[in-house]
Amino acid sequence: MTDLPDAVARELDSHDAFARRDDGYRLTTTVFETTVTADDADGKRDGRFRITVFLPTLDAAVADEVVADVVEEGWFETLERRLRDVFTVARTDTHDDPVVDRDAGEVRVRLEYTAWDAGEGVDDAKALIEFVEGTFAQGIIPGYEYRGEAATLLENAQNRGQQAADGDRNGTSGGMPL
Repeated sequence: MTDLPDAVARELDSHDAFARRDDGYRLTTTVFETTVTADDADGKRDGRFRITVFLPTLDAAVADEVVADVVEEGWFETLERRLRDVFTVARTDTHDDPVVDRDAGEVRVRLEYTAWDAGEGVDDAKALIEFVEGTFAQGIIPGYEYRGEAATLLENAQNRGQQAADGDRNGTSGGMPL
């Protein structure tokens, strides 16, 4: 297991959305592979956090079809542009620019930031990873059949939509009566 600052390790261990692994922690509420680690930070800060989120490329997410290079390039450029705003969901204002790399089948999103408070740093880690997941979901292009994590995201969205529709029909949506 990677050595983490004590306060960060305590917060990650006590948070119900993170699970310990040999190389750090993973967020259990996302369909993507994630790694969260931290080191000691300078001064009176609780930790310097490092997050990596592993996403499939569009071509790797599409089932039984090759995505045209121009579509793949446009998709990746849009993903990079949208991820520039990732830290808008975090409390920290001490962070590096996101690093987004890809190879033939995988995109790696790397985020680094410093947290004054370990609890806020862990909450930021969850929010940042969920922002990356949501940004990926926004980039799913209609007309393709998807597999893997992309298919799971679409299925989860359809199930939530169906549950909401069922709640509306049964009068259990929680909204005001008409």
